[in-house]
Amino acid sequence: MNRDKLPRFTGPNRTGELQFNYMDRLVRRDLRVARTEDITPRYRRVVLVGDDLADGFPLANFAPDHVRCFFPNPETGELVAPREQPDGSWPNEGGTGDPIHRDYTVRGWDPATRELSLDFVLHGHGFASRWASRATAGDPLVVNGPSSNWLLPEDYPRYLALGDETALPAIARIIAEAPAEAHVTALIEIPDATEEQKLTGAADLDLHWIHRDSAPVGDGHLSALETALRAWEPPADPATLFVFAAGETESMKPIRRFLRREAGLTKDQVVVDGYWRRGVDGFDHHDADIDDN
Repeated sequence: MNRDKLPRFTGPNRTGELQFNYMDRLVRRDLRVARTEDITPRYRRVVLVGDDLADGFPLANFAPDHVRCFFPNPETGELVAPREQPDGSWPNEGGTGDPIHRDYTVRGWDPATRELSLDFVLHGHGFASRWASRATAGDPLVVNGPSSNWLLPEDYPRYLALGDETALPAIARIIAEAPAEAHVTALIEIPDATEEQKLTGAADLDLHWIHRDSAPVGDGHLSALETALRAWEPPADPATLFVFAAGETESMKPIRRFLRREAGLTKDQVVVDGYWRRGVDGFDHHDADIDDN
């Protein structure tokens, strides 16, 4: 890939639409666990440190970017991950098996302590969840990227952020980093009331937790989140609103259709991402096809 030809954009983003700022190069960082913090019974924060963070980390404001995390093989202990070579190739190293990786939104970066934070849902299945549930100080993790900053527009008076628990790091960042003069509505579907988190920011916040164990799912709806969205009252002027939504891929499709066709939002006003797909292990969110215009 010729990164010189990829888009470059430096914020603040006041263009009214999503912008991309691609990094000059993709960086591999060999990190280790400093500590873990249990945010809720099913949510764990893993704080990472390492010499590869000495020069900083490209975290941009209002840009819930992904990094690709490479995990040790639970059976062999090998941590296989690609490393850039002088000729520009990225061969795997660290063992003979295939790399085990997942994409995660960066939850936080502390430039003073050089600590990078990632949040994991402890849902009891999947190697990433199992790794996070057992992570202790000193455990290795390779983090590649981000390849770009996804810069959300900062010039809207109103924002709607919605998703399931897998979208919480991104939604929490949006709440924390939204312009102080804006109004943010957040609809977040979680398993039950014990999974609520304290989310704050400078913007005016209207936060709604949707408890999956008790919230209604309307006739023909794919999730309680969709039902809650359809009960939400959009602003009188649709042009004042920007929306970010993420979660299970199939559940996101009717949500995107509602936002585009019924709420009257343009394509530039809506970012919808399928982070995972029910019944598919190792789903790559880059393969999610939910854009039906």
